[in-house]
Amino acid sequence: MNKASLSFLPIIIIIIIIILQCVICTYESFRQEEEAKIKAQGQEVSSDVYFMKQTIGNACGTIGLIHAVANNQRHLEFGKYQYSPAVCFYDADARDQNELSAHLSSAPSLDEKVDLHFIAFVNVEGHLYELDGRKPFPIVHGKTTEDTFLEDSAEVCKKFMARDPQELRFTVVALSKA
Repeated sequence: MNKASLSFLPIIIIIIIIILQCVICTYESFRQEEEAKIKAQGQEVSSDVYFMKQTIGNACGTIGLIHAVANNQRHLEFGKYQYSPAVCFYDADARDQNELSAHLSSAPSLDEKVDLHFIAFVNVEGHLYELDGRKPFPIVHGKTTEDTFLEDSAEVCKKFMARDPQELRFTVVALSKA
């Protein structure tokens, strides 16, 4: 993730989600150290940041998307249809039952060991926030702008990667304005 490779993206990125291999000992020890440091030093978090803790297992992807959407409503346009017009003509009860069956067929069980973790990065009021539902609060990573958000987020992602240099399974998803 160097500056030159990021420049190939000619659009404004509004959300970054990193998906990482959650090596428990590495992640948990860093998380605890970071929490203690922030509690001791303090940080100023905007009241406009929406943050929720993850209270159930295997929900970090959902929590990451909620963080991403809730903190970017000014950039997102929600249409009048909950579903695309093509499926609005189907029987609502049958559609809901089909969706439920599909979700349940692919959802991991609550006790299934999942070692991936999703973390959202957003720009709220010119500050780069890390929103990780397993942490007790948002993490402020400094100032950012619409133009530097991607590069600033990439720098934070590099730090995640540096903490576990033997791990190669990192994925970064960027969502942009249409």
